[in-house]
Amino acid sequence: MAYRAQPHHDPYSPHTGHAAYPDYPPAQTAALTPDYPPVAPQQHYAPSNQGYYQDYDAHSNWETKSAKSYHSGYSNSQAHLVHDYPADAIPPLPPLPYQTAQLNYPPMQQMRPGVGWSDAREKLLKQRVVKQIELKEGNLVLDMPAPSFIVPKGMEDSEEMTKLRYTAATCDPDDFMRKKYSLRPYLYNRHTELFIVMTMYNEDEVLFTRTMNAVIKNIAHLCSRNRSKMWGPNGWQKVVVCVVSDGRSKINKRTLQVLSLMGCYQEGVAKDTVGGKDVTAHIFEFTSNVVVSEKGEVSKSACPVQIIFCLKEQNKKKLNSHRWFFNAFGPLVRPNVCVLLDVGTKPTGTSIYDLWKCFDKHSNVGGACGEICVDTGRYCWSILRSPLAASQNFEYKMSNILDKPLESVFGYISVLPGAFSAYRYKALLNGPDGKGPLASYFKGETMHGGNSSAGLFERNMYLAEDRILCFEIVTKKREGWILKYVKSAKAATDVPETVPEFISQRRRWLNGSLFATVHSTFHFWRIWTSGQNPIRMLLLQLEFIYNAVQLMFTWTSLANFYLAFYFLVSSATADNGSEGAFHWLSKGAGTQVFEAFLKLYIALIFVIVVCSLGNRPQGSKWIYAFCMVLFGLCNILTLWCAGYTVWLAVPHTIAGWEDFPKLIQNNAAFRDIVVSLAATYGLYFIGSFMHFEPWHMFTSFIQYMFLLPSYVNILMMYAMCNLHDVTWGTKGDNGSAKDLGGAKKVKNSDGQEMLEVEVPTARDDVDQLWNASRYALSVKPPEQKEHRDAATKQADHDRNSRTNVVLTWVGTNMVMILIFTSSAFTSWVSEHVSQGGDDSTFNPYLTFLFYCLAGLSAIRFVCSAIYLIMRVFGH
Repeated sequence: MAYRAQPHHDPYSPHTGHAAYPDYPPAQTAALTPDYPPVAPQQHYAPSNQGYYQDYDAHSNWETKSAKSYHSGYSNSQAHLVHDYPADAIPPLPPLPYQTAQLNYPPMQQMRPGVGWSDAREKLLKQRVVKQIELKEGNLVLDMPAPSFIVPKGMEDSEEMTKLRYTAATCDPDDFMRKKYSLRPYLYNRHTELFIVMTMYNEDEVLFTRTMNAVIKNIAHLCSRNRSKMWGPNGWQKVVVCVVSDGRSKINKRTLQVLSLMGCYQEGVAKDTVGGKDVTAHIFEFTSNVVVSEKGEVSKSACPVQIIFCLKEQNKKKLNSHRWFFNAFGPLVRPNVCVLLDVGTKPTGTSIYDLWKCFDKHSNVGGACGEICVDTGRYCWSILRSPLAASQNFEYKMSNILDKPLESVFGYISVLPGAFSAYRYKALLNGPDGKGPLASYFKGETMHGGNSSAGLFERNMYLAEDRILCFEIVTKKREGWILKYVKSAKAATDVPETVPEFISQRRRWLNGSLFATVHSTFHFWRIWTSGQNPIRMLLLQLEFIYNAVQLMFTWTSLANFYLAFYFLVSSATADNGSEGAFHWLSKGAGTQVFEAFLKLYIALIFVIVVCSLGNRPQGSKWIYAFCMVLFGLCNILTLWCAGYTVWLAVPHTIAGWEDFPKLIQNNAAFRDIVVSLAATYGLYFIGSFMHFEPWHMFTSFIQYMFLLPSYVNILMMYAMCNLHDVTWGTKGDNGSAKDLGGAKKVKNSDGQEMLEVEVPTARDDVDQLWNASRYALSVKPPEQKEHRDAATKQADHDRNSRTNVVLTWVGTNMVMILIFTSSAFTSWVSEHVSQGGDDSTFNPYLTFLFYCLAGLSAIRFVCSAIYLIMRVFGH
């Protein structure tokens, strides 16, 4: 049984019986198996020879921008990220049958003084009219005329391109279908092959248009594949784009204006309550034909795009947004493949097709991800000006070169990044008992609400809900799903460029990944019931063993890094007859250098522990940054000593290199250090050149090596010291602003129950507000810096003051210990102060300490005696 309605059939009609609309979730998973009817006859645009206000330039080099260009060397593999079309430029697109439709764009006009977006909005709200609307299956559904400027001429009879459909949802996402809500793809009986979700919080118009325009470009590429059995000119009807915004009060107003220009949102339509029930989500549906730049420039799209815009009333975090996507809209849309995107991530022109093709070619693929790249900016300026961004660029590239291919070969990728990944919808569905991948994925939403009885381990584990989802898919009983890495599917994203943002982001990543890895490692036996073939099961078993070894080294990374520093520096500075790594400073300077840096290393660990236990990174950013620099100096010292040790160990003549195997066998120091260096840094170079992507070795390797100790000592320490913090870093809303007005139930003259709502009816007001939105976006807003509220600022100040006092107190005492126990002080004492004879343990500070204690005790005794005498004589 399919969820879809047949043509000319009302799925919610009471005459169809209960079987026509099953409870959700259904009792049998077989009922969720896609049963697609034949695709309805497609609509074509009426031909027209007139152009658009701003037209695409359908250059002949469209195909040169396809995935084929991404398989060349590194210069091409990242060139599309650096020199790709900017958000305000129009990418070249292929000529398609429906490009001839005309949009009625007015020229950009200067708004009259005093007549801006706020004035146009206020005028629209004042001129709204109260109307009685018939309920649709007991729900509020409005069809509002779209701005006349974005309706293609010749398509006036197409409801999806002329009317904005608004649905006020008053239920939980899991009850969306049970409450008989519907969506246009469901009502139009369309087969949806790709269901793309873009989640956002308060991202601005620059980030939103960057992602949305990239998605439109990908859909245009699907429509340009005329020889494909699945795609072609009407391929847009098989793609639905869902934008989910987390909280009405949090969304960026300029982003709302972009959505208004696309026809996917209108002011004055949404309602707070419906029949006394609070609205949980405002759902707008429209098939848009325009592309909007961050500056409000509107141009025709190469193809229509079906868009569902879900504006959640409350801020309930990203996991809740995904629950609206999967549990509310998924059963109605019934897609084959779901693509997850974060607003701000920019997939390249064919990335979505490349991901889909992986599912199309391999029927056992349950999930796939592409290559997440750091947006390096024009001429790699972003990573050249920011060592922190450069180190993350190197980390991302090496993960995509070494880690993801390894996991893809085995069939289990430990994490498919939520910023850009795809899943087969069938693989996500729960079993008949209600347990399965989606149930486990959303378990963390209630677990972090404050009312959960789950332990700290489980709550930290579900911080990495994407890792839990990957594990649940691969181990799903008797289905045999695997996960794949698609190298050609690339997407660029921004990375934190400030220390506080970086530490906060990695805190959740590290805590979640650590506990999720422990969970998957200890439940490795579930692969035996996953339905995999024997060879795949053996490969997965080997991967879990490999992950267990990696987990052990992750747990001991703090000690391993310190011990490597200790042994490499101590061996290179030891007084064993050689000159030492620092003989160029002075004779015997190596011992003093080693001692100083050893104590510095321990002191830095102590500082990080104190800061991590009570301070937010935003409140102690300068301490963290200073520690990063000092840890970097320690790593420079370590690498210098390692290189010096190798130089001492290798022969300094050509004859000494003639018998290289014997050299390796007999020279243990040379063998151990060279093998370890070759297995890490040598592998980086070889792997990068093997994939024809070596440029990050020249632009980011040095920065990564400098910050490598901070990845271990600072990020791991902060994460472990904040295990109790199981939040995503944003505060949720417990209430909603009642400023939209409500829809109340009334009865008409016939006694039929209706909804009385206040809606805009003047088309001129809608058009004027649309034009005002264009102009508002064309004016660059003043840059606003984020400010902490007074309570947070005071708390940060108090914590920072406490930390400074603790560090000053402990630091003063530690400095005294270091000074009077140092070899330099003891050598000075033995040369200038020691009196010889049997007084071999003499120390002037000890003498000073003893005499001070004796003097203080004498003063206390004298004063006590004086007090006693005064009492005897009555004073």
